Amino acid sequence: MPFARLATATTPTCHIGLGLAAVGRPGYINLGREEDLGEDRSVDALRTRTHELLDAAYAQGVRYIDVARSYGRSEEFLAAWLDARPDAAAEVVVGSKWGYTYTAGWSADADTHEVKDHGVRTYDRQRAESAELLGAHLDLYQIHSVTPDSPALTDKELHARLAEAASGGLTVGFSTSGPAQADAVRAALAVTVDGEPLFRTVQSTYNVLETSAGPALAEAHDAGLTVIVKEGMANGRLAAPHAPDALRAVAEEAGAGCDAVALAVVLRQPWAGVVLSGAATLTQLASNLHAAAVDLDEDQLTRLAALAEEPHAYWERRGSLPWH
Repeated sequence: MPFARLATATTPTCHIGLGLAAVGRPGYINLGREEDLGEDRSVDALRTRTHELLDAAYAQGVRYIDVARSYGRSEEFLAAWLDARPDAAAEVVVGSKWGYTYTAGWSADADTHEVKDHGVRTYDRQRAESAELLGAHLDLYQIHSVTPDSPALTDKELHARLAEAASGGLTVGFSTSGPAQADAVRAALAVTVDGEPLFRTVQSTYNVLETSAGPALAEAHDAGLTVIVKEGMANGRLAAPHAPDALRAVAEEAGAGCDAVALAVVLRQPWAGVVLSGAATLTQLASNLHAAAVDLDEDQLTRLAALAEEPHAYWERRGSLPWH
């Protein structure tokens, strides 16, 4: 598996990855994005910003990069960076996702930004699109946002397609979203092709506000899957100035940013293989990467654990966030 390359890395930041959801398209749901990106959200501006973030992340030890077909031009931006930096391309692990189609037409004001479909025809189309851009750079291909009712969990034709891709050397995984993430993870763990588990990775939302998937992710880890954690910052809700008072207090005690403390909590989970930073600026990236050096005591962890919300309330709040 390509993640064996990460296992040999020894830098403090090797378990932190960089996700390009916030910089691959002009509109996204992260809080504070107006200040982060400013008014110039042209293709050239976001391509330049993406490449600067990738350069900085790689220089500071980050070796996992996360993109998706629905993240605007994220695959295109990443492919250009990899082609221009062959030494980096040989070391980083690249994961992308299929299942959502980007429909905003490079507008932050579109009525619909992405359309979900987990059918075989969408897989075939998007697999070809990803292959055209990323080619041999693509290490991991994930089903995007699996829920317990997703047809991707029961579609045998799709499973056969994914198993065929896996036999050719591509790692196959899935991501989850919604209040029933734990159920989706456990259902996916039961999917087999010819008696063998289909999925080798799982990517789920986990942060101090939304911890419900934790036990299922531990089970996935024990079953041999690499666990990738997304939205450790809760789409900006755990960054200043939006962070809860308890998180602000712990951050002051630790001498770190609220974001670094929030990500440090996730990094402490024994099942967490890679924790994604969704930084949109170099300053945010530097602060996020400081999470690897944050040390929290039991009292601080207990106070932060009290911030956990009921899953349905958390996801209802997330669903109400505007596309900035």
